[in-house]
Amino acid sequence: MADTPNPTALTVHKQSRILEVAFDDGKVFSLPFEFLRVYSPSAEVRGHGQGQEILQTGKRNVLLTAVDQVGNYAVQLHFSDDHNTGIYSWDYLYRLGCEQANLWEDYLHRLETAGFTRESGRDAPMGNPG
Repeated sequence: MADTPNPTALTVHKQSRILEVAFDDGKVFSLPFEFLRVYSPSAEVRGHGQGQEILQTGKRNVLLTAVDQVGNYAVQLHFSDDHNTGIYSWDYLYRLGCEQANLWEDYLHRLETAGFTRESGRDAPMGNPG
């Protein structure tokens, strides 16, 4: 997005597992670590093209262990499962915030369809959607 607002604050809330991102248009997004991890912009998660996305499972308890600034346009997030290859541009974080409800619902639906739970990544027992 060429007209994405600029970030004004980035706050890691370790206890609640939330990354709070504020932008100069007044919007503030509270993005759970799990959400950020499963929507990592890395090739490991997104694949190398449309339809090559890899469903991330068992990430409910993932922690954000470090945040590194990448120039003036992005941050690199480091997670407790050793994932740290995604570069989260301000545009991407803003889009994640704006589309959070729909993206989360889509993720939960894909997990359920594949027979996984958020907790373990293992198949959910019949009758228990996780």
